Amino acid sequence: MKPSYLPIDPDFFELFEKEKEKDSVRVVYFGEGTNLEEVNGKLESVNKRAGNEYFMRFRTGDEVRVDRIITYNGKPGPAFDEYDAYALECLSCKAGYEE
Repeated sequence: MKPSYLPIDPDFFELFEKEKEKDSVRVVYFGEGTNLEEVNGKLESVNKRAGNEYFMRFRTGDEVRVDRIITYNGKPGPAFDEYDAYALECLSCKAGYEE
């Protein structure tokens, strides 16, 4: 099941526009569920679709929903906090130990 779109900080749109000037953008994002996927190529545009969903479109035809982006060119994206929380989840358990 695809998670519902979460609005992102509007500053990201300005940052993404700057990435269009570069020859290549490497994006790591959440694919299905918590699977990590990657796309690398020339960024063509950031487009709005049905409702309020925005997608990055690459020259290769690949599209990435912007609220699922973990990093772009090594910089934290809108979903970085979600990824960080997921990655650190096991550190919050007590592994059977009492306080």
